Amino acid sequence: MIRIGFASATRPELTVDGAGVVPASIELVGRRARVPGVITTDGDRWSARIPLHVERWSDARLPLPAGRYELRVEGAPIGGDPSGPALTAPSLTAEWTGAHLIVSPPADEAPRVAPRRRNGRRDTALPPLENAVFFESFYGRSASDNPRAIDRELARVAPGITRYWSVVDLSIAVPEGGIAVIEGSAEWHRARGVARLLVVNDWLRHGFARRPGQTVLQTWHGTPLKRLALHRPGFDPRRALAVVRESRRWDILLAQNPYSARVLRAAYAFRRRPVWVEGYPRTDDLHAGDGRAVRDALGIDPGERVVLYAPTWRDDRETLVDFLDLPALAAATDAVVLVRGHSRTMAPGADEQGARVIDVTTHPDLAGLQLASDVLITDYSSIMFDYSVTGRPIYFFAPDLERYRGELRGFYFDLAASAPGPVLSTQDELVSAIVEREGGDPDRYARWRARFNPRDDGRAAERVVARILDQGLVSRD
Repeated sequence: MIRIGFASATRPELTVDGAGVVPASIELVGRRARVPGVITTDGDRWSARIPLHVERWSDARLPLPAGRYELRVEGAPIGGDPSGPALTAPSLTAEWTGAHLIVSPPADEAPRVAPRRRNGRRDTALPPLENAVFFESFYGRSASDNPRAIDRELARVAPGITRYWSVVDLSIAVPEGGIAVIEGSAEWHRARGVARLLVVNDWLRHGFARRPGQTVLQTWHGTPLKRLALHRPGFDPRRALAVVRESRRWDILLAQNPYSARVLRAAYAFRRRPVWVEGYPRTDDLHAGDGRAVRDALGIDPGERVVLYAPTWRDDRETLVDFLDLPALAAATDAVVLVRGHSRTMAPGADEQGARVIDVTTHPDLAGLQLASDVLITDYSSIMFDYSVTGRPIYFFAPDLERYRGELRGFYFDLAASAPGPVLSTQDELVSAIVEREGGDPDRYARWRARFNPRDDGRAAERVVARILDQGLVSRD
């Protein structure tokens, strides 16, 4: 009989006790994490301990992401009787159900509904506004993108400002000096309600109503190729109402380039309010870094070829597209393939596995991943507009081009006519182009950069933060 319990609330571990044949391996397996256990023996009995805090992308030990985990012995899922109560720790709660481990945010930070007044609106009995910024990136699934770059510059020039970060759980590493607040918790509602400035890269949720004196800077998360918001195919009155209601919560919109400013203003009915065309802060590191630290952390030798595969999500599926045989691609191109799923596939998806394939969907440093790579493969993702800052080859693998363009979303411009690299529809074509280094027309690449990257000069965050401070959205001191 196998019995399963927990040890040490200060350093949480799953404990597994059994008798008989000692297993060769034991591990916890979730969608975005695999954690091996350490097995010890005592006569005919054995036990294993599996940490619930892990190091993944850095030296910091962080709690496992919230979710359901299987316990696998020698690769096969097993069950077991619980040997004690659920674990309640400062960083997480964990419960063994008999078949799965359920990891959740800590009990005192569990999501809860904000109080409502009798008329149904959110309670506005909040403390006075603070000289603070509330950051949120991809609904709290990461602490990355434009908000992170703005956070870093703000911390550099105005270190006295309080910086809150919205996270879905404490597995998300926030920038040094930032304060993590778990989405939906009482402290999260308080922080969002008292911060003078909110910096977000996607929709606000949970019935947000801007207080007098608050400002919302919407950075968005990419130059659009695919149609957005009011421009999506098929008119839906409820969607149109939601779009307009959402955009009215924003005070300022950040655009990577003049093209984006025009498209985003129209797609979100963002009229008569300022659009800052300052380039994207998240591209600043593409000028200053070299990718060696990321390669070293991923165990990639300096001379190895690296392909970054970063497709966008699809409206008709939750998980990563499966058009490519990734281990075969790695073998055929003699490269390590880094797989970067979209933020919308992060929660429902699972890490890609295979020889010389590394899933980096949850890696916090997208700029570092781009610098660590030699080429990019994408389809319709806005990463194409960032990666062109590097000047490196971009390959567009788009086997569903006609369906995506004609049925799912539609485009703002003809990708095949403008792309700075070849647009391909089969894996054989893709491999041939990469191996033969057929990277496309240099003149077309130069025109692309002139159109989409005129302000991506390594100083975008500096300009954005200067405007924030000059306009008094928060105080320097």
